[in-house]
Amino acid sequence: MAANKDYRLLCLENPLLDIQAFGDEALLEKYGLKANDAILAEEKHQGLFEDLLQNYDAKLIAGGAAQNTARGAQYLLPPNSVVYLGGVGDDKYAAILHDAVKQAGLRVEYRVDPKINTGRCGVVITGHNRSMCTELGAANHYDLEHLKKPEVWSLVENAEVYYVGGYHFTVCPPAIMELAKQAASGNKPFILSLSAPFICQFFKEPLDASAPYWDYVIGNEGEAAAYAESHGLNITDVKEIAKALANLPKENTQRKRVAIITQGTEPTIVAVQGEDEVKEFPVHSIDPAKINDTNGAGDAFAGGFAAGVVEGKSLEESIHMGQWLAKLSIQELGPSYPFPKQSYPGHN
Repeated sequence: MAANKDYRLLCLENPLLDIQAFGDEALLEKYGLKANDAILAEEKHQGLFEDLLQNYDAKLIAGGAAQNTARGAQYLLPPNSVVYLGGVGDDKYAAILHDAVKQAGLRVEYRVDPKINTGRCGVVITGHNRSMCTELGAANHYDLEHLKKPEVWSLVENAEVYYVGGYHFTVCPPAIMELAKQAASGNKPFILSLSAPFICQFFKEPLDASAPYWDYVIGNEGEAAAYAESHGLNITDVKEIAKALANLPKENTQRKRVAIITQGTEPTIVAVQGEDEVKEFPVHSIDPAKINDTNGAGDAFAGGFAAGVVEGKSLEESIHMGQWLAKLSIQELGPSYPFPKQSYPGHN
């Protein structure tokens, strides 16, 4: 069997090196940061990344939403199951990123841009607050040429399931469309995450172009509301929005589209194309005292769910796999998973 055959799930988005550390008010003040915020880095923030690396006990994570998801899926699947694509620079941050993904058992095929820094996200944690400062760098420069390189495209052809994070609509919609069409032509599942409300609002055209190819679409209640508003649906009920997403026109009619809306601690909403009943799945309960960090919980859910799809589990089982992994993740710092690995216990 060819080595590429092992890689069953292929993910595409924007890789970032997350540099996370506990800080204080003085550190926030030094870089003009707010305690609970998420911003794009400006010139005044450039020293933050090195500062965290050199002077704080920083935790380094292979980040970016879909890379978090890819690591989550690989956490549950057998070795060599997941491959991830995106853009990085040719610098020490890329080297650190390679080390981080190696530890997670994730295979990556990065497009390397020697002229641009690897994308970085500096995270300053103060109490229960997180201040995130992101420089997208080379993550913002992926291109179709890399996807079509024979060694990369062979991974695409051999994959059984595709997962794309919505943030990639800001970078290279043509690459998303190529994966979507490849999935439909081979009757393979194509999973899309809406990722953020602004994707539905400001990247509506490329998002809508991909919509006929979604076999699964995942979002949270905020993203669902943004989709409904930007598309003039005139509905606010989450179940009705899920139904509307499920019943959009579809290219591959061999698969019914499934729309999944997570709501934090509230039940996960699931609508299936052509079915009247919208299902609710209560989230797995957890002692609030065990919750360390909810950042990345949605990425973890998507990782567990995608792993279920790859393994051919039922929709219900895949949802439970997502919820189980999200529950593990929120007990860690940042979008992480506990090691030694915990085995998914199955759901009865």
